[in-house]
Amino acid sequence: MEGVGNIFKIPELRKRIIFTALALIGYRIGSHIPTPGIDAHALSSFFQQAGGTLLGFFDLFSGGALRRLSILALGIMPYISASIILQLLAVVYPPLEKLSKEGEQGRKKISQYTRYGTVALAAIQALGIAIGLESMRSPIGEPIVLNPGIGFRVMTTITLTTGAIFLMWVGEQITERGIGNGISLLIFAGIIVRMPEAIINTWRLLMSGELNALALLAVLALMVLVVAGVIVMTLGQRPITVQYAKRVVGRRIYGGQSTHIPLRINTAGVIPVIFAASIIVFPATIAQFFNHPWMQAVARALSPATITYTILYAAAIIFFTYFYTAIVFNPIDVADNMRKYGGFIPGIRPGAKTAEFIEKVLDRITLVGAIYLTLISILPELLITTMRVPFFFGGTSLLIVVGVALDTVQQVESHLLMRHYEGFLKKSRVKGRLG
Repeated sequence: MEGVGNIFKIPELRKRIIFTALALIGYRIGSHIPTPGIDAHALSSFFQQAGGTLLGFFDLFSGGALRRLSILALGIMPYISASIILQLLAVVYPPLEKLSKEGEQGRKKISQYTRYGTVALAAIQALGIAIGLESMRSPIGEPIVLNPGIGFRVMTTITLTTGAIFLMWVGEQITERGIGNGISLLIFAGIIVRMPEAIINTWRLLMSGELNALALLAVLALMVLVVAGVIVMTLGQRPITVQYAKRVVGRRIYGGQSTHIPLRINTAGVIPVIFAASIIVFPATIAQFFNHPWMQAVARALSPATITYTILYAAAIIFFTYFYTAIVFNPIDVADNMRKYGGFIPGIRPGAKTAEFIEKVLDRITLVGAIYLTLISILPELLITTMRVPFFFGGTSLLIVVGVALDTVQQVESHLLMRHYEGFLKKSRVKGRLG
């Protein structure tokens, strides 16, 4: 409590936190403003069947705004998609790769391209949603769109695209004037807003006798252990010692110190889980628009908690963990930079041998990170499906919530310690994460 009280003793930090809180409140208010021309009851009934599809997955990141088709229904997903596309292009497109290495100016240019990409993706997604909604009906046959036509499509496209642009701007403002990463905090807020409702529903089932008290206690104990495991693995690093040779420049001696390269156990973060979930639930989403028996069989086979779904989901997570790690971390570039500044790993020759050593270590810890992501993603989903515990404990949401919370706490700690205040943790500090 003393650490929390210290936050409000620093005017700048207090202003940043208040600004962040107001921005998130504004985001949540906007999530409840509906897009005109929609039958809200019919749309809600339709989404009750879409929990295991791509629509349900996107609804998670929009904080329920897609379920209500509010003006912020697209959420921050167009911006995330544009950012990922730019990251992938920076690997295969030389001009963009060169731009990414030009420091602050290069980053500003890439941010500008990301904004343009966000607008384009948001417009395409908004138009697709508008066209798709016109053909959708609730389980009892009610049309979701009251007055379909070109007017509805244009209005919906403009409304949803503007909402996505607004959220992108809000996220950037939080990053610049608030505390923490703005885009991550918007996703964070959209996830945790469902927790009170889940807690109330769990309490109701417990009181009615539909949920066993011992089973609930076991689930809560498991949740605490899983969250603790996520924190440990999120902060876990494999340091590689680097020694810098001494250099004499004039009368001064440079170098000679020892440092380390902190290789994260989970370098890829939550991105592999997002990629894997998007691909696996895509067939189930497409099957909703067709009544063909073969399509329905595929949808049932890929529904959550089935053996086929679990195996494919786990394999996709492991693949994308290695794939994305290879994109965001290049051992050859690290080895070249070390040699350029006179650094070397004790016992390893500079250059190609150093790159091989780093890649070997990275492959081993990436395997641990991939298995960890797989277990965290599958275990909660199986828990919810098999034990039918109505508590929001999905693997993807858990990884995002814990990661964003740790990053935000670390930034608050930095502000407190920089001004000689005691932080949240007196005996240890929250280590900053790469990326």
